[in-house]
Amino acid sequence: MFDLNSMMGKIKEAQENMKKTQDELVKITETGESGGGMVKATVNGNKQVLKFDIDPDIIKKEDKELIEDLCVAAVNSALQKIEEKTKTMMQNSIMQGMPNIPGLDLSQFKF
Repeated sequence: MFDLNSMMGKIKEAQENMKKTQDELVKITETGESGGGMVKATVNGNKQVLKFDIDPDIIKKEDKELIEDLCVAAVNSALQKIEEKTKTMMQNSIMQGMPNIPGLDLSQFKF
């Protein structure tokens, strides 16, 4: 028999798990790189750029446009990595403790 009170408790627990996971996102980081590692960008789970690391060998005035392009590529790489990591964390957080309900598929939702 379906127990609505139990289900509501599980939903509340899932909300609490999601809040905890969101608080943890700021603590995780990913680094993306471009130009064979000449430019690196580090972002956190809140998709904030924390750090750039630029190889001093590529810093020349005439290379300004190349460096800018490499920075954009490194940030995009890091953001893609962190997106995958945060999505997995959020899905795991929501599903933790939830009962298996036939036909309920939450994989289609973006977190």
